[in-house]
Amino acid sequence: MPWTNKAAILAAGLMMLPAPVLAQNALPFTQDEGRLVLDVLGQRLTLPPPDWVGLDADLAAISERVSTRFFEDGGQAQLTIYKRGEGEAFWTSLYGARISTETDMDLAEFRSRVVNIYAQSCDPDTVALFQLEPDAEDALPPLGYVCGAYLDAFTDFAGQGEVMVMGFYKSEAGLGLVFQEWRGEAFDASAPASWPVPAETVEARMAQFKSEVSLTLLD
Repeated sequence: MPWTNKAAILAAGLMMLPAPVLAQNALPFTQDEGRLVLDVLGQRLTLPPPDWVGLDADLAAISERVSTRFFEDGGQAQLTIYKRGEGEAFWTSLYGARISTETDMDLAEFRSRVVNIYAQSCDPDTVALFQLEPDAEDALPPLGYVCGAYLDAFTDFAGQGEVMVMGFYKSEAGLGLVFQEWRGEAFDASAPASWPVPAETVEARMAQFKSEVSLTLLD
């Protein structure tokens, strides 16, 4: 993996929505050929199931292994999927998506704004970004984000860090972000063996975000 250290602390509020207080009982997505389908804001997001759920799991099996939160407001929507028994206050892995009706922003700017938002909570000396292939003219490869330690000001996450995979997508109606995060004890960002998730798992998720995610206009 190619590595570049990056400290980015910029003010940006794009697509950072408050989550509702309670987890929802009904799943906010459907399923088609094993993939999750979320129809919202005139767009259809298709994505693989959580990596802790078997690829052959139907919606009934998925609902037994996850809790979800979904929020839509002002041209933005957010889906968060937790492992059953985990939630906003405590999680070891979460999965989700954000969708907006923003059409004037290109994917590179969108990626930069999202990364800047997440970097605000991390010790800049422990931030690293990586991708497994270069940018294409009309698409961006999934991005890996590593935060070896949160800033001390974030007392709820003291002594912890996270690894994250992000995929960025655009349709004629807006923008989409799909992400998975793994959190654990603070670690050395430059040493994958110390991460809270095996590097092979991260790379496999990046491959899925490239080949199994789509954002299209809703018919």
